[in-house]
Amino acid sequence: MLTDTLIPEVTHPDAGAVLAVAGAPKIPGLVFRRFRGPADYDPMAAVIAASADADNIERADTVEDIALAYAHLTNSDPYRDMIFAEVGGQVAGYARGWWYEELDGPRLYGHIRFLAPAWRGLDIDRAMLRWMESRLREVAATHPADRPKFFQVFTDQSAAEWVALLESEGYAPARYGLEMVRPSLDDIPDFPLPDGIEIRPVLPEHYRAIWDADMEAFRDHWGFSPPTEEDYQGWLANPTLFQPELWQIGWDVATDEVAGQVKTFIHQAENEKYHRCRGYTEGISVRRPYRRRGLARALIAASLRAQRQRGMTESALGVDSQNLSGATRVYEDCGFRTVRRTATFRKPL
Repeated sequence: MLTDTLIPEVTHPDAGAVLAVAGAPKIPGLVFRRFRGPADYDPMAAVIAASADADNIERADTVEDIALAYAHLTNSDPYRDMIFAEVGGQVAGYARGWWYEELDGPRLYGHIRFLAPAWRGLDIDRAMLRWMESRLREVAATHPADRPKFFQVFTDQSAAEWVALLESEGYAPARYGLEMVRPSLDDIPDFPLPDGIEIRPVLPEHYRAIWDADMEAFRDHWGFSPPTEEDYQGWLANPTLFQPELWQIGWDVATDEVAGQVKTFIHQAENEKYHRCRGYTEGISVRRPYRRRGLARALIAASLRAQRQRGMTESALGVDSQNLSGATRVYEDCGFRTVRRTATFRKPL
């Protein structure tokens, strides 16, 4: 349970309001409603866990994780952009929507859904999906017609029921991603840093420079959206991702600029749930002037050594399968192998 300091008293005129949902299935006790506020975090965590387990997706979201995430939402009002399904007063599932713009690309209206396995196959998720699309169309109508608009959903390919529903509703894969694992932290390759680059301990005065360098490096990647200040503050506040003592940041000695980085982290709750010792070699980026010099490999090797020093026995990362910089090949050179595939689905709005 959250402490009182993490659950503020919230009064909102739309909190918990019952929603009329067209095409809702006839299930005794089924009610659709709006977000109630922080009191919903506990049932949300339970539904995420049940949904993920049913879809063979590894997640270990805590109530505290949800509270922190919802304190830093961008372009998403949970009191207007969420729908909850309850059966007999118990949360069976929920969905949330938001929007953002790609740099020089389309305007995207993203949404997620989680549904407990006991209530699948009854068209609850289809009703939530159509309600969410209707809500996002309302949001999109307030935006100019200066670029294409798409609904977007990111999902693991193992979520077969959800993938089938999306496809039946007109969604199609736009891009694939890969989850890669290095099953052992033995025999870590010795990739040297390029001349003129050094790894330094991360200090608080480095945080903004590290963030800015990462955003610069990803500007030419598929799906990049310029971050907001709220995104930056959410990153600083995230105790899972924000573990600077593990980061491997390569600095240009001559210019005192960040050349590349790996923002390593260890997800303790996930390790406890799945009885393993896994670190994450994530947040990998190299700024354009420093590419093709072996910097990414050197920083990844340093990250793997840092994880091993913390008692980890394996490592994982995610990558765009069509990454223009050849990242998949780099990760394979560092001992990672593909274990599953993810997909980004889109549907013209």
